[in-house]
Amino acid sequence: MRLLVRIITTAFFKLFYKVEVVNRENVPQKGGAVLCSNHVGVLDMFFIGYKLNRWIYYMAKEELFKIPVLRLLIRQLGAFPVKREKGDVESIKTALKLIGDGHIVGIFPEGTRTSKRKEGKMVKPKPGAALLAVKTGVPVIPVAIQGRYKLFSNVKVIFGEPIKLDASESIKYTTAELTDYSRSIMEKIYALMGEGQWKS
Repeated sequence: MRLLVRIITTAFFKLFYKVEVVNRENVPQKGGAVLCSNHVGVLDMFFIGYKLNRWIYYMAKEELFKIPVLRLLIRQLGAFPVKREKGDVESIKTALKLIGDGHIVGIFPEGTRTSKRKEGKMVKPKPGAALLAVKTGVPVIPVAIQGRYKLFSNVKVIFGEPIKLDASESIKYTTAELTDYSRSIMEKIYALMGEGQWKS
């Protein structure tokens, strides 16, 4: 089923978009990792995984799983639901197990689409991305998506070099500290887009 989904999405993107993928070799061929990207829209996970050889298991907002066709599609692509407005212990456990089993878990630290950014300000990131990276000690793969998803438009996906957070697995960090780590991840992502430093 996953192979069929990949064939369909690949054909769709080739027909309706011009997708440029940059530095996909920065995605390790094996081992656990946390992949973090800016959040353009609902198609993000498809564009990111479009030309990768590895599956990315995404933490996706639970609302998407209430749409029957989309639920079937994103589950086949490895997505699992997360409640955004409160700490979702089960989704964190799922993510930690996937990373521990050597998989890549994808997460959008902003927690909302970047269309909500105004006047150069960026959405305050959620602590979840940093929490996963700190607890597992795996590298973070920053990814920047540029473009909008109108049909026949150009979309660019840029993979940055994996980074390790300067944090200790043995320390219990506060939510504020984890948010700061997530902010540093977002700075890497926006640097890939040439947008400079984070503006709070």
